[in-house]
Amino acid sequence: MEQENDIDFTGIFEVLNKEKAMIAAVTIFFVLFSAILSFFIIKPTYQGHVTVIIGKNDSKSSTNEQYNDVMMSQNLTKTYAQIAQSKQVADKTVSKLADGTTADQVLGLVSVTPQTGTQIIDITANGKSPDKAADLANDFSDSFVEVSKAVYTAGDARIIDRATAPKSPIKPKKMINIAIAFILGLFISVGIAFIKEYMDKTIKTQEDIKKHLDLPVLGVIPNYEEE
Repeated sequence: MEQENDIDFTGIFEVLNKEKAMIAAVTIFFVLFSAILSFFIIKPTYQGHVTVIIGKNDSKSSTNEQYNDVMMSQNLTKTYAQIAQSKQVADKTVSKLADGTTADQVLGLVSVTPQTGTQIIDITANGKSPDKAADLANDFSDSFVEVSKAVYTAGDARIIDRATAPKSPIKPKKMINIAIAFILGLFISVGIAFIKEYMDKTIKTQEDIKKHLDLPVLGVIPNYEEE
């Protein structure tokens, strides 16, 4: 049983060794293609980030009432997150940007995420340049605060941290893309190698005769080259 396993592993290594040039070529192609896409074709995307806190308008003095206020504010956070994603906020943001961006594009570029168990809402905005990402995040947050005060007075939305121009893009992640391309190219090329071996039914060596025909080799005709 152990001998059969050794033979199987030997066959695997033989296939890989025979097709090593093809495996290397396919893997290098995938890596180069990914590198060209990541460095020269895919435009970088930057992200601006704003932090907003949601509180209650009326403050209480006792500890128990203050605790209840916090719990109430955490529930209000979900409501305010929905307000932030409204078309009214997007329309107001469009008027602030004044760069041709539509309300639907604003909603597609901005993400509003309430932090579970807190009164914090994270607002992130994507842009093709650091300044555009920061401007969109700040203008959207300002619009959200203004609209929320006009349509819902149970709470109070305030900006904690405004967005600054990010130093590096969030995508493409160049090295990760190249690593994925390397692994993908390796798997695909190895798969092709074994498919070729499986489809190849020709007899080339004495071992192939024993393996496929189960017949003894009586003799071998040498191949002489003419001088």
